[in-house]
Amino acid sequence: MLRRLTPDQPESFAFTDANLAWAEEQIRKYPEGRQASAIIPLLWRAQEQEGWLSRPAIELVADMLDMAYIRALEVATFYFMFQLQPVGSVAHIQICGTTSCMLLGAEDLIEVCKKEINEKPYLPGADGKLSWEEVECLGACTNAPMAQIGKDYYEDLTPEGLRELLAAFARGEVPEPGPQNGRFAAEPLGGPTVLKDNAGEVHNGSVALALAQGDTVKRIDGSEVPLWKAPVPVGQQGAAPKAKKPKAAKPAPKAEKPAAVPSHADKPKLLSAARGGKPDDLKKIKGVGPKLEKELNNAGVYHFDQIAAWSAKEVAWADEHLVSFKGRISRDDWVSQAKELAT
Repeated sequence: MLRRLTPDQPESFAFTDANLAWAEEQIRKYPEGRQASAIIPLLWRAQEQEGWLSRPAIELVADMLDMAYIRALEVATFYFMFQLQPVGSVAHIQICGTTSCMLLGAEDLIEVCKKEINEKPYLPGADGKLSWEEVECLGACTNAPMAQIGKDYYEDLTPEGLRELLAAFARGEVPEPGPQNGRFAAEPLGGPTVLKDNAGEVHNGSVALALAQGDTVKRIDGSEVPLWKAPVPVGQQGAAPKAKKPKAAKPAPKAEKPAAVPSHADKPKLLSAARGGKPDDLKKIKGVGPKLEKELNNAGVYHFDQIAAWSAKEVAWADEHLVSFKGRISRDDWVSQAKELAT
């Protein structure tokens, strides 16, 4: 299947402050020169923030990881989990259409989506709230037919049950995920034959955690409660295994603080044009991609010796005003790199 970016793109994308901090933590997991390994989690976080993956988001992630745009586009267009055009603002319905689900009524569920949402997949309905697509096996064959909505599975579906779910999502509600026919988990339809005692649990572990987190179709902005801190709803204690509190990670080395809060007086010397009409290739500085180079040129930075001459105050000012990814100049020590390149 050919996957292309939608022609209608937003002008820009920026991570929220919390998501940017999260992204930087992911990058620090990888050794120097291997930051591109964080491409999938960063693209996924961008999609979780906006609901789909735009070209500005892909290019921002590429800049953060010092990757050529085409490399990031290769990843985004290869994996079907990335939505390359706007989907429903509330929820995107993924109907499993593989063997077990197909035999047990997936085609009827697809017809419901066509009538209730949009005749064509991926395109939001008239109100823009919901969209749908058919996907390959989601691995819940015992509970077929089923769909993934947001982050959770809705199983043992019927056409009538799916219509009710869609109406609830459109009203802004978040229906309880899991089996929709009264099953606890994936026991036989006639009732469990082994492990009959659920120890008073109301929901299976997956559903209990989904309810505790409360983010089935929530956009991720970085302020979510960590999984190990999420309370289990009253009456469902014991429904979910208690997650272990992760070990505290070693604190990242603190970046040197600028000599002073950057002010207009700290602005470095900028040029109206490149000397002799020939700018230096600023992409030779680690951390500068095509987009950042364009930003620097537009601001009046064309040559290595300009950056090489920046003082601590001027670096702080440039970090604040010249680049879209704050902290990159200090983190990658552009001044030292520029001094070497200038000579």
